[in-house]
Amino acid sequence: MKNSLMALGALFMLGGVASAQKVAFEEYKLDNGLHVILHNDPSAPTVITSVMYHVGAKDENPERTGFAHFFEHLLFEGTENIKRGEWFKIVTGNGGVNNANTTDDRTYYYEVFPSNNLELGLWMEAERMLHPVINQIGVDTQNEVVKEEKRLRVDNQPYGNFLAEVKKNIFTKHPYRWATIGSMSHLDAATLEEFQAFNKKFYIPNNAVLIVAGDFKKEQAKEWIQKYFGPIKKGAAIQRETFVEEPITQTIKAKFEDANIQIPAIVAAYRTPSMKTRDARVLDMISSILSDGKSSRLYKKIVDDKKMALQIGAFSNNQEDYGSYIIYGLPQAPNTAENILAEIDLEIVNLQTELISEKDLQKLQNKFENQYVNSNSTIDGIADNLASYHLLYGDVNLINTEIEIYQSITREEIRDIAKKYLNPNQRLVLDYVPSKDKAQN
Repeated sequence: MKNSLMALGALFMLGGVASAQKVAFEEYKLDNGLHVILHNDPSAPTVITSVMYHVGAKDENPERTGFAHFFEHLLFEGTENIKRGEWFKIVTGNGGVNNANTTDDRTYYYEVFPSNNLELGLWMEAERMLHPVINQIGVDTQNEVVKEEKRLRVDNQPYGNFLAEVKKNIFTKHPYRWATIGSMSHLDAATLEEFQAFNKKFYIPNNAVLIVAGDFKKEQAKEWIQKYFGPIKKGAAIQRETFVEEPITQTIKAKFEDANIQIPAIVAAYRTPSMKTRDARVLDMISSILSDGKSSRLYKKIVDDKKMALQIGAFSNNQEDYGSYIIYGLPQAPNTAENILAEIDLEIVNLQTELISEKDLQKLQNKFENQYVNSNSTIDGIADNLASYHLLYGDVNLINTEIEIYQSITREEIRDIAKKYLNPNQRLVLDYVPSKDKAQN
C-alpha cells in the first residue's frame, strides 16, 4: 500500500506543470444551494474531490470555542453507511489519500483517488454531508485526539502560543480573538446535542462548495454529483453577525511567559484589512520586502550585517474579515528586544519615506508571479484555490486574475500603505519570554 500511495503522489505532482496558463473551470449550483466547480485536467490519471464549508473558528459561540476544528476530526468518525473507523481504510484501500484542515474562516475536506474512483470520492463526501453519525463515543474519542494535538502543537511546542497571544490582544470584539484549536474546557463542557446542532447549522449544501478537479468525464461527473448530492436537503439560511473593531490608536503592550523557550522573542503586530482588499495585497509585498529570504531588508541588516538577532521574520496572516501583519525577532545577546524593535522601526520608516527602486519592484513582481504559478501547478493547489476564491472572495476567476492586482501595485502604493498601517501607535508589542520558573531551573 505504501508503494501505491507513493506512486499516486508522483502522478499527482505530474497533474500540473508550472505554467501561467489560465485555469479553465465550470461552475453551477444545485437546487439545494451546493455550489459546484469542475476543473478538467487529463494530464495524469488522478482526481480530487473536495468540499469547503464556510465555517471556521469565527462562527463559534465564545463559550464553545474549538468546535470548527473539532468537526474537522469528528466528521471522519463515520456515517450511516460508513462504519466507525472505516473511512481511512476505504480511502487507502482504493489507492487514495485524504485529509482536512480548518482556519478561522472555513473547513476543507478532500480525497485524492485514481481517476477511476471518482464516484467513490463523491459518494464519501456526500455521506459526510448527508448523514454523519455524531454520537457520544465519537465525541469522546475525538476529544482526546484534539487534546493530544493541543499538547503536541501548542502547549509543549516552543513559541506554540505565539499566534494565539497576538490574536487575543489585537482583537477585542471579533471572534478572531481566540485560537482556532479553541478551549479544551469548552469542548469538555459541550453536550452531544450542542455538537449535533452545530453540524445541522453549518455542514449543509448551501454553506459549501464542491470541487472536482483532475482526470474525469464531465457529463458523468455531473450525473454522479446530482445522484449523491442532489437529494440532500437545503439547510436553514445562516445569519452571520458582523463584528467591527475600533482602530488601534495607542500601542498595546503585552507579555507572555512560555515554559518551552530559553530565548525571548519580540513581536510587533498590526491589525490589517480583509484579504479581499487591495491594501492586503500591498501588505503582502511589504512583507516580502522586509523578511522574505536572506536577502530581505530585515534579515540582511539585523541578522547578517549587525548580528543583533538569531532570527527575524514577518508575515501577513490574511483572513476574510480582518488580517494581521506580524513581525518577530529573537535577539542575540547582548542585544535586547528593544534594540531589535528599534531596528525594525527604522526599516519601516525607510519604506514609509523612500520609494523602493524600479529594479526592486520588478524583482518583487517576478517573485509574486512565480508564487502564483506554483500555487496553480498541482491539482490539489488548483482545487483549494477554486474553493477559496469562491467561498471567501466571492469570485472564482481570481484564480486567473489576482496576479494582475499584484502586477499593478506601484512603488508609491507600497510607501503609502506602509504609512497607513505600520505605525507604532497602531500595533501590539508583545514580549514573549521564558517563564520565570524555567529561568530559575
